[in-house]
Amino acid sequence: MEKIETRKRSGGRRARAANTKPARAPNYRQLRHPFTPQTVFSDDEIDGIHNIALRVLEELGIKVLLPEAREIYAGAGAKIVNDMVYIGKDIVEEALKTAPKSIHLRGINPLRDQIYEDGAMIFQAGAGCPNVSDKKRGRRPGDLNAYVETIKLQQHFDIIHLLGPSAEPQDVPANLRHYAMIETQMTWADKPINVYARGQTQTEQSFEMIRLGFDLSDDEFENGVWGITVINSNSPRMLDIPMAQGLIDFARHNQMSVITPFCLAGAMAPITIAGALALQHAEAIAAIVLVQMTRAGAPISYGGFASNVDMKSGSPAFGTPEHLKLQIGAGQLARHIDLPWRSAAGAASNLADAQGASETANALWGGMMANATLNLHAAGWLEGGLTFGYEKFINDIEILQTLAEMCVKPDGSQAEIGFDALAEVEPGGHFFATQHTMDRYETAFYAPIVADLSNFGSWTENGALTSEDRAVPVWEQALNGYQQPKTGAQVPEILAQYIERGTNAGGAFPQE
Repeated sequence: MEKIETRKRSGGRRARAANTKPARAPNYRQLRHPFTPQTVFSDDEIDGIHNIALRVLEELGIKVLLPEAREIYAGAGAKIVNDMVYIGKDIVEEALKTAPKSIHLRGINPLRDQIYEDGAMIFQAGAGCPNVSDKKRGRRPGDLNAYVETIKLQQHFDIIHLLGPSAEPQDVPANLRHYAMIETQMTWADKPINVYARGQTQTEQSFEMIRLGFDLSDDEFENGVWGITVINSNSPRMLDIPMAQGLIDFARHNQMSVITPFCLAGAMAPITIAGALALQHAEAIAAIVLVQMTRAGAPISYGGFASNVDMKSGSPAFGTPEHLKLQIGAGQLARHIDLPWRSAAGAASNLADAQGASETANALWGGMMANATLNLHAAGWLEGGLTFGYEKFINDIEILQTLAEMCVKPDGSQAEIGFDALAEVEPGGHFFATQHTMDRYETAFYAPIVADLSNFGSWTENGALTSEDRAVPVWEQALNGYQQPKTGAQVPEILAQYIERGTNAGGAFPQE
């Protein structure tokens, strides 16, 4: 896997003067967590939460609506009573033995590949938003044009590692939407692809499009993860038909499901941190068991998206102290069963304002302290996921790139300490003109993409623009100057006949 390189140094001022490329070339494509994971529970308490989750599965059970899934559980020895499934500890132990600890996520550009494992730090943009918003065009329902734009934005910034459905293209009929979404990702990006689990036929056709468009044999397709989906259980303790079907379909094709119970403390989960985590842990393990009983060794990610609700309105909250504690506790539980895992950021704010920024930044730091393998909804999310904001996305990119800079260990060598520079500057002087500074100033600091570091007078003279205002030309430039990856140029032509045949046949409706 590619090592992180945030600085490329030339041989001196003369060499730099002849170099027309930017002196600082950050590489955010593959990241590793720089800090030791934090804890909020003792080891004994984590073991206790894990054991309560096992009791939930064995004694209380989980409601599974898909008959095929119940048959798979039964084949593994689970007790079935009507649509309730009771999973014993021995079944869980066997599933955890085969669940992979390291998963190769593939993009058509190998430089975009990710190794999904403990210690990796991967970001995905805000996903599943029915609306989009920007200061030029306002808030509006998501359509195909917005979907294409958000894929381009995700591709443009290397700090976004996995593609996601930031804007739902509601102007495309539901039975044909998967054609447009898969083709768009393959045409305009070269990163690992998101595939919705919205029914067996849609899933199968999406996989066929990836194989056809990228000219992959069946063996090549199954030798690594080309399609990633998010699976949400219905908290508390229920797995519905499309989600259970998705787990089975992705497992059979050796593609990855990211398990995500949405346990909101005080609403769909107990009001305490420990209680909510016990429920989330039980639901995640139930899904892992189904995947491993379908195909031992199939890629699966433990995960959760736990937070609290506003007890006055019932609305979800993000970036709260409880959200962060739940993230750190979830990380402890993931390490307890020795699996990589998914967390999430998010924002309840309706605007790209201070509330939205703090909610997302707090949650991202929570994921970092928890050593989450994947942080979903890391950029652009507003209104609890109802809207993808273009300016919010750009400001969140700034946060993510700041976190990425923390992944690079500073150099503590004698040359970097710079005793000669300390000796050169008289008391009360400055270091601007020292050789130590001149040799390093082009590469020393992170250059913000949207933050304004000027003083009040200069800021006022330049229009007194807010960070939301300043984000507009950033996303406009990213879209106007967008360069399509070479791998996508031929995709529409390759897929045209397949999509035409599928469309003429009526496509595939969700859950079909």
